[in-house]
Amino acid sequence: MSYGSERTYDWIVYTIAALSVGLLGGYIMAAGGRSADPAPAPAAVAPAAAAQAPAATVADDGTLNAYRDILARDPKNLQAAVGAANLLYDARRYAEAVPYYQQAFALSPRDINISTDLGTALWYSGRPDEALAQYDRSLATDPTHAQTLFNVGIVQSDGKHDPAAAIRAWEKLLATSPGYHDAARVRSLIAGARQKTQAAF
Repeated sequence: MSYGSERTYDWIVYTIAALSVGLLGGYIMAAGGRSADPAPAPAAVAPAAAAQAPAATVADDGTLNAYRDILARDPKNLQAAVGAANLLYDARRYAEAVPYYQQAFALSPRDINISTDLGTALWYSGRPDEALAQYDRSLATDPTHAQTLFNVGIVQSDGKHDPAAAIRAWEKLLATSPGYHDAARVRSLIAGARQKTQAAF
């Protein structure tokens, strides 16, 4: 390939990626990011909750390859790492999304949305302990981050089978975010977890 052709290819790749990042950025701002998914629960860990996973989309291979090309040339490109992770996540290719979220988190360790999205991808990949460890990193940045606390409760309840720990997370969520958009559901989850703890005795 000639030098001129390489420059043309570069321009095409970066144009596609820039457009895709813009679209994804708009989606994240509108939807609150993937950390706002209602209940992380991979089928490998909690089959009954698998229906609560977000609906899958088909990953755009052209855009995904554009992100990968950018990262091959510039491993510190945060937008490309997040873009690749989000495309794979939305396609329910969680295990493939994890390394890109990890790459993005390494570049921006105080971005709580990236951190929590990584934790959720780990959970959907059937890795509850790693998910909880990642959520701990999110809470180190913001101890009252509502969606992280919600997700901690889900993983403790469905992944670790520890309803008491789940209750603690959800009660902290309600105490620190009384206007949480899904507070009624959280109260219902707490009631169910309390029944489990009572049944254990």
